[in-house]
Amino acid sequence: MPTVFTHEFNTPVYKGKVSFDAGLFIDGQFVDGSDGTTIDVLNPADGKVITSVSEGTQRDVDLAVDAAEKAFETTWGLNCPGSKRGRLLSKLVSLMEEHADELAALEALDSGKAFNATRSGDVPAAIASIRYFAGWADKISGRVIETAEEKFTYTRHEPIGVVGQIIPWNAPLVMFAWKIAPALATGNTVVLKPSELTPLTAIRVCHLAKEAGFPPGVLNVVTGYGNTVGNAISSHMRIHKVAFTGSSLVGRKVMEAAAKSNLKNVTLELGGKSPNIIFNDADLEQTVHWAMLGIFSNQGQSCIAGSRIFVQEGIYDEFLKRFTEKSRSIKVGDPFAPDTFQGPQISKTQYDRIMGYIESGKKEGARIHLGGERHGSEGYFIQPTIFLDTNPDMRIVKEEIFGPVGVVIKFRDEEDIVRQANDTVYGLAAAVFTKDVNRAITTAHKLKAGKVWVNCYGIGDPSVPFGGYKQSGIGREMGEYALINYTEVKAVYVNLGLNM
Repeated sequence: MPTVFTHEFNTPVYKGKVSFDAGLFIDGQFVDGSDGTTIDVLNPADGKVITSVSEGTQRDVDLAVDAAEKAFETTWGLNCPGSKRGRLLSKLVSLMEEHADELAALEALDSGKAFNATRSGDVPAAIASIRYFAGWADKISGRVIETAEEKFTYTRHEPIGVVGQIIPWNAPLVMFAWKIAPALATGNTVVLKPSELTPLTAIRVCHLAKEAGFPPGVLNVVTGYGNTVGNAISSHMRIHKVAFTGSSLVGRKVMEAAAKSNLKNVTLELGGKSPNIIFNDADLEQTVHWAMLGIFSNQGQSCIAGSRIFVQEGIYDEFLKRFTEKSRSIKVGDPFAPDTFQGPQISKTQYDRIMGYIESGKKEGARIHLGGERHGSEGYFIQPTIFLDTNPDMRIVKEEIFGPVGVVIKFRDEEDIVRQANDTVYGLAAAVFTKDVNRAITTAHKLKAGKVWVNCYGIGDPSVPFGGYKQSGIGREMGEYALINYTEVKAVYVNLGLNM
């Protein structure tokens, strides 16, 4: 029998008890992994074990694919009307709303995010995403194409079948929703691997999906390591599409495995080194607030983090003064404290990686303006860090750090700033701050990024596509664009009068 995870929250912001099976979710049941092994889940705030969850293997992925194929051929896919799929997704949304506080607490516990952020941000965003795609489920349609009177020609948008999905640890619940919602809405069945560091909300939502009435095998979750379960999904001959969110390095491996197996369709949402461009006429008070959120939200562990902050010389000094004050005021600490903004980094590995980048910046001649040290004596906390006096060749300017480390760079020339902003292998996001609408739109159009914010940072909506240029990924998630990832287009010709 799989481990039962039981935990009592007695914190200033949430009090409650949770108890649920922490096994693999395959064919509608929670089960042990084939080898009977488990993975310890740690609390990044203190480094202690929260619980153990079942560890999946290649064999478990095979079993999940078997279940998913059976469901696709019998109770889901083209055998389940879109209206019913939409109702089931809507039921899941209702159950998630009922358990919103619990989900927020679980997310804070194993990811280290502040509970205030998970409750006000992550959980509502995940719910909104599933609700949005529930509305699409009965609206997946092709079109009639005018060719000639002797032919009736039309297209169908059909589900692909069994799809594999691999999600990261930095936004576990949101990424779970982003992945499963469009896949299930379009009629596919899912085999998903959550991060072994943050599996709790994915497992808990599987309980809710079962309660909602999803047929067995439609949604399968196999917790395990990337080199076993992740590789098994990417290279599986009976999985016909894989969607991955994570680092560009691992994204390459997923794409290679997909190519070497059955040339499966691939969607990749990868890293970023996003520029945040602040012109002289920006509203300083608002800009400072958004810039702080852009780099330090989620402990800086965000693919869209505005880690390269370009400030025009006319307001550079005043911006730096205010930005420093704002950053210094950030409360770093216990995710369940009422005033915490920044929690711990996800793991010792990630903590060491970030501190390595900070040391690299110092060795290469950059100047630490703020932070740069460990915060506290336990857990994986790092002070909000700002570097000055950088150059474009430094690692802290070029590479994704994925932590609370930003660089502030002065610029003069309006034309050259676009070149500097685009001088990166990434192209996920960017921002422009200015009161001049012409400058804002012109600059936004010149930036090589999949998403550009004007006078704000980090906001999103389920109806708007998300994805990157260059090495930040392939394809788009969210919005109507996401449906393309999960359907095959079939053209049908009907002979109405062509005789041989």
